Amino acid sequence: MTSTRATLIQVAERAGVSLASTSRALHGTGASQAMVERVRAAAVELGYSVDAIGRSLRLKKTSQIAFAVADIGNPVYVEIMRGIHEVLAPHGYRVVVMSTGDTAASTAELMQSLHGGYVDGMIVIPLRTDDELIGHIGRAPVPVVVIGRAMSDRGISSVSTDSAAGIGAAVRHVVSLGRRRIGFLNGPLDTTPGASRQRGFDEAVSAKDFAAEQAGVEVAADFTVAAGIEAARKLLGGPQRPDAIVAANDLLAIGAIHAARELGLSVPRDVAVTGMDDTELGQVFLPRLTSVSLGSAERGRAAARLMLGLTDDADAPAQQISVGTELRVRESTILENPVETAE
Repeated sequence: MTSTRATLIQVAERAGVSLASTSRALHGTGASQAMVERVRAAAVELGYSVDAIGRSLRLKKTSQIAFAVADIGNPVYVEIMRGIHEVLAPHGYRVVVMSTGDTAASTAELMQSLHGGYVDGMIVIPLRTDDELIGHIGRAPVPVVVIGRAMSDRGISSVSTDSAAGIGAAVRHVVSLGRRRIGFLNGPLDTTPGASRQRGFDEAVSAKDFAAEQAGVEVAADFTVAAGIEAARKLLGGPQRPDAIVAANDLLAIGAIHAARELGLSVPRDVAVTGMDDTELGQVFLPRLTSVSLGSAERGRAAARLMLGLTDDADAPAQQISVGTELRVRESTILENPVETAE
């Protein structure tokens, strides 16, 4: 049913109220709850729906916020989106999910498309960044909030977390369990998460109190299960098989467990495996995955709160919010162990 089946005037007549009161009730501005219910009942009865395009043109507002990510199938992005929706929905905003592509250039093209006026703002998680992309974000015609790296020094509001510290916590955890050959399974190093998580592993294994040895690093082609399986086969099939694998995200960790099983290895008896992101998938996978939580839902909520502030005042100064990390210990490393918190 569309607005061509009924007009606003007909809805007003059916509800027995003025045209102005009908408009206010349908748009949620300045009408009592009783009035809203009365008008909406008449609208439903007549099959009337608000002309969203016309309303957007009148108000110069779409009530839509884009959430742009490289891989809409990654479960961590779903959890971040839930946090965004939780904050934005009560303020009348819809969340529109978009794909950035996996390059800085494709994300920059998406930034340029914002001139089309189809959203009131964008929350973006760029997999790769460069100066050109940062410039496009800074010149965007609508507010943009970045999740993944700190950008307030570039005049861009952002939400970040210390994933390097989270990797360090995972390394210390497996070493504390008596594991002595620690391997690292990372994603592409030219990405924001790949670079920060590699730094965290390098710092952990070079620390003076590191009571084990590095048993190899494999860089997967992507942050996916399939890429994790392929890279983990190389790591586990090397001359010095690790007895623990620290993975840069949950999908890579699940890939590592699959690869271990192919080789007849038991997790965690023969090899302990940790992930990062603490996704719902990792929590229900068997064995349940020890993983570093990066506060996915909280990052989404924080980004949404920043967006609301910018939609109210586009000239507000850039803000930076940091969300903490926490190691969640489960059966992929040990059957019973208290939860540890990353420093």
